[in-house]
Amino acid sequence: MSPALLLLLALGLGLIGWLAARARAWSFRRAQPERRLAALPSYHGWYVALWVVVPAALFALVWNLVAPQLIVQSVLADPAAASLPPFGMQRDTMLAEARAVATGAAPAVFNPAAEGLIAPFREAITRFNAIGLVVTLLIAFAAGAFAFLRLKPDFTARTRVERGVMFGLLLASLVAILTTLGIFASLVFETVRFFGMINPIDFLFGTHWGPDPMSSADNPDPSRYGALPLFWGTIYIGAIIAMIVAIPLGLMSAIYLTQYASPRWRKWLKPTLEILAGVPTVVYGYFAALTVAPLVRDLALSVGVTNASSESALAAGLVMGVMIIPFVSSMADDSIAAVPQAMRDGSLAMGATTSETIRRVLIPAALPGIVAGVMLAISRAIGETMIVVMAAGAAANLTANPLEAMTTVTFQIVAMLTGEGSFDHPATLSAFALGFVLFLVTLALNFIALRVVKRFREAYE
Repeated sequence: MSPALLLLLALGLGLIGWLAARARAWSFRRAQPERRLAALPSYHGWYVALWVVVPAALFALVWNLVAPQLIVQSVLADPAAASLPPFGMQRDTMLAEARAVATGAAPAVFNPAAEGLIAPFREAITRFNAIGLVVTLLIAFAAGAFAFLRLKPDFTARTRVERGVMFGLLLASLVAILTTLGIFASLVFETVRFFGMINPIDFLFGTHWGPDPMSSADNPDPSRYGALPLFWGTIYIGAIIAMIVAIPLGLMSAIYLTQYASPRWRKWLKPTLEILAGVPTVVYGYFAALTVAPLVRDLALSVGVTNASSESALAAGLVMGVMIIPFVSSMADDSIAAVPQAMRDGSLAMGATTSETIRRVLIPAALPGIVAGVMLAISRAIGETMIVVMAAGAAANLTANPLEAMTTVTFQIVAMLTGEGSFDHPATLSAFALGFVLFLVTLALNFIALRVVKRFREAYE
């Protein structure tokens, strides 16, 4: 049975429990009008409903994970499965074909040997669906009966419901933390494996990047795993060229929208500017590859640069800077608008001009939000992939010439993980090491942003 049906069943039983508990609470009030209930009847209903829905829903989720394996084991125990290969892809393919026909997802099997498994699959699916349905009903009834029998006039249902809701909110808030810890743990595990094959010093400070996924994994060449050109390309494109474009344009846009633009202009300009944040990165990549990169190359050739490439760090950085303008502009806009009006009026009353007020009062007071926006934009830029793939090239060059092709950490992660190499090969594991370094860099940027925000917020509050 589909887990969605089990969840709907749990919700339906919860509604029944809510109505029954609410009616019981009203019966307490009618039986003893002079006695005040410890909680409203609706809280009694929510208490029973939570006891019905939560255990049944948790079982439905667990059953959805366990039932397919139980069905396969039941089919394998059937005499019709005696002719199957013991292990391997062929056996899994035959089981998948028979299951698809049994569930109605396919009209017939491709392998005739799987024909005899259709009936056992249908029988097993029917049996375990019935088991799941019965157990869900039993759990919901038992939990609901337990909660229903606890209802009394002095029962503090509101306190218990609020505690349950608070616990649910706590679990929801922990999802992001646990996800981050899971990402960190997986990166650390694979990075340790990689550093067991390649010296970390050679990886972090080597100047040549050229892993060969087809080479022997037992004796890798450490000189081919120097990631310094990748780190430099990531910083050069995402944190230097892109920021040179995004910070001035984003900050000046925010200043104009908050201080000079009329309400009518602001109503149209701000949403139009924020549309840039919603454009898919692949569109920016096409724009960079088909328009900006040739334009940069032709401009460089016109001024006498003979080795200008159609794939360059400058083209990718310019388009990336345009892409992250909304991040800088929106944060700066909100921060400047949040500065108290009294600070503006006081500066103007002292004889300062509008530009002096912006430069000496508003920008320093809004600096925490501006710095947070810049750090968010940098983190977004160094994690960008499509623009680099389509406009900057795949060459790992350690150069300061923005007209040459470069590559970044994110591009190499994609290249290493989408190849045909084994996950035990150092070329593939290098992607996890690159991801771990990128994770630490973004974490450091966020830490710096928080420190700057805290310092200047204390100064201007």
